[in-house]
Amino acid sequence: MYTPGERQALREALVEAARSDERVTGAALTGSAALDAEDAWSDIDLAFAVAGEPAAVLADFTTRMYGEHGAVHHMDVVFERTVFRVFLLANTLQVDLAFWPAADFGATTPKFRLLFGTAQDRPRTPPPEPRRLIDLAWLHALHARSSIERGRGWQAEYMIGRVREHALALACLRHGLPAVEGRGLDRLPASVTAPYEATLVRGLEDAARAFHAVTELFIGEIEHVDGDLARRLAPLLRELS
Repeated sequence: MYTPGERQALREALVEAARSDERVTGAALTGSAALDAEDAWSDIDLAFAVAGEPAAVLADFTTRMYGEHGAVHHMDVVFERTVFRVFLLANTLQVDLAFWPAADFGATTPKFRLLFGTAQDRPRTPPPEPRRLIDLAWLHALHARSSIERGRGWQAEYMIGRVREHALALACLRHGLPAVEGRGLDRLPASVTAPYEATLVRGLEDAARAFHAVTELFIGEIEHVDGDLARRLAPLLRELS
């Protein structure tokens, strides 16, 4: 396990490497550090603006992470023209380095603190649309029903979990909390989250009970978004469960 001091030292070394590289025209803190909200379990999140083709800079930083900083594996997430290279270190620290074309470099969420260079004005990433979450949840509810009826317990558990995931995302939106990747769940009021304990599948023979519980909570979230849609969907959802 890494210490906060080790994490800070590595972050400073990476920022200094970026400052010293004429191909890197800007850098920013992203993630929890940008909001001064780090704790002992936080990872490193940095964004770099790169002039020209970022592939060579990405390759050089990758060599540095393996050769100097104890990386044992990495993966890439690509969004538009930006590559997010995610490193796993031997001390279990996660290091996310984002390599942006300079013309695209800028804040898309509040978790962005410019360290040097110039950031472009960019539209913020919008939260998920409530109707989209509703549609995904009822679609998974259909498959939860068929999985239960077919005796496919593991598939049923998966589908029920997706209904719960989307219903809780709706609850997060309703309370003004982040609604992706579970980031807002632990900030929901206990009065909202406590009933969801009944939706947890406690065994493969428990799926039908959990499905019924999550269906009622999902219907309640639809009512907060669109009462007419809730009246149309509720009978069908209750028939499924």
